[in-house]
Amino acid sequence: MVISHNTLAFIFGMLGNAISFLVFLAPISTFYRIYKKKSTENFQSLPYLVALFSCMLWLYYALLKKDAVLLITINSFGCVIEIIYIIMYIIYATKDARKLTIKLILAMNVGSSALILSVTEFAVHGPLRVQVLGWICVSVSVSVFAAPLSIVAQVVRTKSVEFMPFNLSFSLTLSAIMWFGYGLFLKDICIALPNVLGFVLGLLQMLLYIIYRKRNNKTNTKEMTQPEALKNIVVANPLATGEVFPVPDDELAKNTQQDTEDKNKNKNMEPDHCLV
Repeated sequence: MVISHNTLAFIFGMLGNAISFLVFLAPISTFYRIYKKKSTENFQSLPYLVALFSCMLWLYYALLKKDAVLLITINSFGCVIEIIYIIMYIIYATKDARKLTIKLILAMNVGSSALILSVTEFAVHGPLRVQVLGWICVSVSVSVFAAPLSIVAQVVRTKSVEFMPFNLSFSLTLSAIMWFGYGLFLKDICIALPNVLGFVLGLLQMLLYIIYRKRNNKTNTKEMTQPEALKNIVVANPLATGEVFPVPDDELAKNTQQDTEDKNKNKNMEPDHCLV
């Protein structure tokens, strides 16, 4: 008995939905921390805004394509959960961070989305509209790989996998496989193509984890006493799902360490006051 392409596409799409659903929920721990501390600390809103922008584009693409129901379900959920994350961020962010977030929302999520919608609705027509939008989605998906590549560079430079969890890399690799299969059997190159890069990147991350995991157990007691400066990195799946977690900001950490050394140096140079 031969299984039809539509059936295989449905199976891969369902598995892709299940895995992507879990990856979408990954930042919950980050926002629970924000809620408990009533502060966004050094976390940034950009990764969530990018994820929402990507979800919106893929949702629009799936609605135009009309035969990608499983793409509609996961990206609809993605839009909802990312909006919740962004609202929480705005509530607990500082005044400056809140203003920046609102400006980014207006520029990217409203402005860019409106521009793309206008171009695809009025400038192109018929089957070409779906093709143009599909390649726009591919471009956005490929561009988000800059963040995972920065994580790879961080691991190679520090020889530590502390900030590249294996389960995340494994989940994103599985997700890339499922969505590639979905695009392949649906005969949609715009869905399949970005996931080839996602699969390769996922394998690279897991390989680096195997190479450097033993070094992760080695800790420097002196460094542990230093306050850790954090920045955000988003590890994103080509179909908009993503995890955001903190990694050390090298420049800020160096500055903090330099300030500490300067203070200690100045302290040592102070004359001792002795009673004669």
